[in-house]
Amino acid sequence: MELSTALLLGLLLLALLWKKFSRPKDFPPGPLALPVLGNILQMDFYNPLKTLRELSKVYGPVYSIYLGFTPAVVIQGFKDLKEVLVNKGIDFADRPQNRVLEAISGIRGLVATPYGRAWKEHRRFTMSTLRNFGLGKNSMEERIREEGVYLIDEFRKNQDTLVDPHIVVDNAVANIICSNLIGRRFDYDDDTIRDILNAVHENMKIVTGFWAQLYNAFGFVKYLPLPHQKIFRNLKTIFAFFGKVLEEHRRTRVPGEPRDYIDCYLEELDMEHEDGHKSAFDAENLLACVRDLFMAGTETTSASVEWSLLYMMTYPDIQEKCREEIDNIRGDRDHLAYDDRVKMPYTQAILQEVLRFASVSAIGVAHAPIKDVHLNGYSIPKGTLIITDLSSAHYDEKYWKYPNEFNPENFLNEDGELVKVESFLPFSAGPRVCPGENLARMEIFLYFTTLMRHFEFHWPDPMSPPDLTPIFGISQKPKPFKMRLVPRT
Repeated sequence: MELSTALLLGLLLLALLWKKFSRPKDFPPGPLALPVLGNILQMDFYNPLKTLRELSKVYGPVYSIYLGFTPAVVIQGFKDLKEVLVNKGIDFADRPQNRVLEAISGIRGLVATPYGRAWKEHRRFTMSTLRNFGLGKNSMEERIREEGVYLIDEFRKNQDTLVDPHIVVDNAVANIICSNLIGRRFDYDDDTIRDILNAVHENMKIVTGFWAQLYNAFGFVKYLPLPHQKIFRNLKTIFAFFGKVLEEHRRTRVPGEPRDYIDCYLEELDMEHEDGHKSAFDAENLLACVRDLFMAGTETTSASVEWSLLYMMTYPDIQEKCREEIDNIRGDRDHLAYDDRVKMPYTQAILQEVLRFASVSAIGVAHAPIKDVHLNGYSIPKGTLIITDLSSAHYDEKYWKYPNEFNPENFLNEDGELVKVESFLPFSAGPRVCPGENLARMEIFLYFTTLMRHFEFHWPDPMSPPDLTPIFGISQKPKPFKMRLVPRT
């Protein structure tokens, strides 16, 4: 009797699991999912893009996988990415339930906040505040140019040895977003900012890895002594730093005279207290927004500048042609202006090709439908995890002349003029497009042309060419490398 009861319960459990991991009617197709684990064991978390593209060859550009108990729909190819991000951008503008994102943000700030009033108010405020502090204006350009002087000086200190550009570029980029957020810059040997940047970079790598996805699938994993625990330790470091900055701002600010983003946010809180207006603005959201902007404003931009240097060493003929254009436009001036870019199609084509070929933000932050939707004849329920493989648009053979090679000609016509390519999505698209896109583009252009103006970049070992295989995370970063600098007069 006991054996038959156990057998019956076992069969019932198997039936329940089979139903749980059977795709609903009209749901996108995908590989057979194992009970409990789903398709986690099929994923190559060192190179998940490879796994996603192999599955796309079998199941098409819109298909599904299971990450533990969680069904996810993967979107590949520009046509379907545009449908999800732009044509039906509002329908897919929500964020899914995600334990890692919830742990990092508490569902506050700009990145993980669900689509709705709170997110709209904070995005609108953020865009307005960044504009007021110089985004798109000469003041921001001047700030980047001044930081460029520190960047060049730091490179010159080490020009007689092989130079690892990561820390120097990382700090230069971080100082721009810090000047906007907290009103200060840091010396390049400051341990405080290095600790924060290291914590950010480590988290950006961990959150897409196997252990973080295991935690996403099974909540109890949070309490196990596994590698994902570094996420929580790093968050304490990041929040402790910005918490101290916030307290300092509260003590030192002068109402009506905001110095930076934090002061502007505190001004907003003051106005709400005065008129009794209730909004989503509070101290927790302030810290979350600052953290989101800092992480987004450092990781991808610094990686893009590093990739640009690595590609210039890999393709010295492109480097030389680019430098000729820079010198011709610069003339007798010591530096280029951001407006000069319109007269520099080849340089712009190079930087856009860096963003395309490296695809730093290869997989955007996960989306979710705000309601039940239909896509390509499939039914996708509200709240479903949507994975957008942005990099697939950058290698889509329908839209690129040289999809699988680094070539600035992808962005130039036969007359050498810069052309717009619709499937270029380095900052995503639609309602959730990166709010810092304009700042990132300005930084990448000005830092790149400044470095090219002052140095030639050479790969130190001609017998062993650069390894262009990326380190995958929220951002695709180049493997650590060193370069030989030749100063220019």
